[in-house]
Amino acid sequence: MSYELIAILMFSSMMLMLLTGQRVFAAIGFVASVSAMLLWGDGGSEIAFSAAMKLMKWYPLLTLPLFIYMGYVLSETGIADDLYRMFHVWFGPVPGGLAIGTIALMVVISAMNGLSVAGMAIGATIAMPELLRRGYDKIMVTGVIQAGSSLGILIPPSVVLVLYGIIARQPVSQLWMAGVFPGLMMAGLFILYILVRCKLQPELGPPLPKEERDIGLKEKLLLLRAGILPFLIFFFMTGLFLMGYTSLVESAAVGATAATVAALIKRRLTFPVLHSTVKKTLGISCMFMWIILAALAFGAVFDGLGAVKAIEGFFLGQLHMTRWEVLIMMQLSFILMGMFLDDTAMLVIVAPLYVPLVRALEFDLVWYGVLYTITCQIAYMTPPFGYNLFLMRAMAPPEVTLGDIYRSILPFVLVMVTALALVMAFPEIALYLPRTVYGQ
Repeated sequence: MSYELIAILMFSSMMLMLLTGQRVFAAIGFVASVSAMLLWGDGGSEIAFSAAMKLMKWYPLLTLPLFIYMGYVLSETGIADDLYRMFHVWFGPVPGGLAIGTIALMVVISAMNGLSVAGMAIGATIAMPELLRRGYDKIMVTGVIQAGSSLGILIPPSVVLVLYGIIARQPVSQLWMAGVFPGLMMAGLFILYILVRCKLQPELGPPLPKEERDIGLKEKLLLLRAGILPFLIFFFMTGLFLMGYTSLVESAAVGATAATVAALIKRRLTFPVLHSTVKKTLGISCMFMWIILAALAFGAVFDGLGAVKAIEGFFLGQLHMTRWEVLIMMQLSFILMGMFLDDTAMLVIVAPLYVPLVRALEFDLVWYGVLYTITCQIAYMTPPFGYNLFLMRAMAPPEVTLGDIYRSILPFVLVMVTALALVMAFPEIALYLPRTVYGQ
């Protein structure tokens, strides 16, 4: 049997296992282990063992539980509530202003959290009831919250970019820097769309009533205090890292400590909150560990087969595709998989195949990390089975139907596709900041 056929059988077997509803790490790990034993006999067992040892030695992996803990502290203690009140007052007079304020809130939460799920939870529990009560169109509201929450996996400190950096062996500091401008650009495009749409159709996002807008400048300025703690957390965590004062793991520890101190200052760090935070952190961290372990084992079998070289030769040699056509096809496959899987699962499934292929095609791996992340954002919200669509359905009130959620996201998906096309056409949008800061 040829190596190409073995690679295709491995990949198709893994996808078939995933369709049975098995856990992601179990499906990937099972295919990797069985393939290794069939190909190399008893010696194949060393592959999984070596992958486990490699995982245990990855010092940067300590960042994952720390970032996850920090995100849950901020969401569980209600610090986001204060931020939303600040944006509510400052953006309320503008048509669609509360929706714009919600996007701004999501940007701040993303800069402290790094996970899209936490942003979705905050938006659905804090922003959605308020927007609906103010007469905002329910389709507009659900689209805004889903689009805004997706920024969490692009704006630093993105946990997804940390995972990509670990698997692709790329510096996380450069990946974070590369995500800044594309993330802010996408947030700006969301805001521009909301502003134009609500100007043309004011009934979709009416401004605040005049009596609620009559707040003195002094009170407005006092509300800005809500942004002090989040800014300090972001500065001590990301700022010190980018300036070279702390390592990646130290930065994560600083962020987790700063979030805990902020919760104590607000007197919201109760035992039930701490218990819930630690329990959720442990669950998510263990899930990540198992998935990465399975991905390493799968990748080792692929490397042993030389499957990447075979696939590269097939696309470039036999099909005569250009490297840009191969890249576009890779992104389309991410969107297809995103209908069924979350971003972590997509990364660990195709990283053993795509990362070496991107390197062979002579594309910048830091730039590709941003492309992958934006494509994940699009895949998250692509009907019919986008991950965020069902999260939104679970959190939305009964009057918001699944049909409403599907319709709400289409214009925002088009905005995100525009952002992806811009980053592909102009790589400097992602690469300017890391090259400027690190002198490359």
